[in-house]
Amino acid sequence: MDLPEEILAHIFSFLPLQDKCNAFAVSKAWSNIMTHPSSWKDTEVRCESETSVPDRYSALLPLVRNLKLRMCLTDPANRKTALWVLRQAVASGDGRLEGLSICCEGNTPLFYAGQDLQQGLVDILTNGSSLTVLDLKGVPFTLSDSFVRSVAMLCPALQRLYINNHSLVCGVNAETLSQVLKSCQSLSVLGVFQASLSQDVFKDLMLPERAALKKLELRCERSLKYTVPLCDQIWLELKLRHPRLWVELELDHTLPELHVPGVLQPSIPVRCLRLLTWTLLLDEVRIVRQSYANTLEVLELQTVPSPELNSELIALAKQCVKLQEVHCYCVVSQEVITAFLTNCPNLCRFTLKTHKEPHPWTSNKLQ
Repeated sequence: MDLPEEILAHIFSFLPLQDKCNAFAVSKAWSNIMTHPSSWKDTEVRCESETSVPDRYSALLPLVRNLKLRMCLTDPANRKTALWVLRQAVASGDGRLEGLSICCEGNTPLFYAGQDLQQGLVDILTNGSSLTVLDLKGVPFTLSDSFVRSVAMLCPALQRLYINNHSLVCGVNAETLSQVLKSCQSLSVLGVFQASLSQDVFKDLMLPERAALKKLELRCERSLKYTVPLCDQIWLELKLRHPRLWVELELDHTLPELHVPGVLQPSIPVRCLRLLTWTLLLDEVRIVRQSYANTLEVLELQTVPSPELNSELIALAKQCVKLQEVHCYCVVSQEVITAFLTNCPNLCRFTLKTHKEPHPWTSNKLQ
C-alpha cells in the first residue's frame, strides 16, 4: 500500500544524510519526496571528508530544523566541513535551525583545545540564530567562559542547553552561568558542571520571572574541590520554586571521595544517579536509599564487589521501588538480582551480573 507523501517525508526525516542521499536515487517519486521540507527536519551529518555533503544536496541544508554533527577531530578537514555544514544550515535558513548537537568521535589530538570550533560556531551564530536547543555534551575539550557567554548572548531563545561535556576540567565559572541565565530567560533544561553552580546562580534560578525549570543535569568532577559546597537548604528552596524539577547527577572517578557525601544532599530531587567513582560506595548507597527513595528511577554504579555491597543493594531495592533501570558494573549476588526483580515493579532494564563477562557488559531488558 502506498503511503502519503507527508508520512514518507516524516519517515525520511530520521535518516542520516548519506541515507537521505541514497533515497534520492531510488525512484523519481522518492526523489520528489526528498525535496519536501519535512524530509530534512531532523538530519545527522557525519563530517568525514570535504565531500561529506554532495553538492547537489547542500542547497537543501537550510531546510534542516534539528542538526546533529558528527566528526572525528584528528583531521582538521573534518572540523572545517562541520563548520561549513552549519554555516549552510544557518546562513540562508530563514531562522529554521532550532536544534544543534555536536558529537566528536575518535581520539582528541594532543593539546587540541577546540578553539577553531568554538570561534567558528560563534562566528556563524553572529549572523542570526533561532536555536532553542544546543547540545555540546559530545565535545571532549573544555568550553571557555567567553565562548559560553557569547553563545548565550547570540541565542537568547534557548530552552535547552547542555554544556556538561566530558572535558577534564570545568571551564565555566558561576559568573558566566549567571550571565547565561540572564540572557536566556526561557531555559527549562540545563546541563552543567556542578562546579559552575553557586548561591548566586540558585538565586537567579529562583527569580519569579524565570520560566519553570524542568531538568538539571549535573556533572560532578575534580573541580568541585575548589568550590563552596551547596547546602541542603538551597536545594529545598529551589525545589519549592520549581516543584516539577528533576535532577540527573553524574559523579565521575576524578571527584575526591571525601566530597561525595557533600554532593548527595537529601533535598535534591534526583531521578537519575550515576556513581562512576570506582570506590566502595557503601555509605553512598545507604544515602541514596534514605534520601531518594521517592524519586530515583535510574541508578548506575561503578564500584567494587563485596558482601557488604550486596546487603546495601538489597536494602536499596526494597526502598527505591520506583526504579526503572539499575546498572551495577561489578559482580553481585543472585540475591541482589532477585531483590530488584521482586521489589521494583517498574524495572525495565538492568545490568546485574553474578560473574564477570567480557567488556562491554550487556544489559537485560524486561517486557
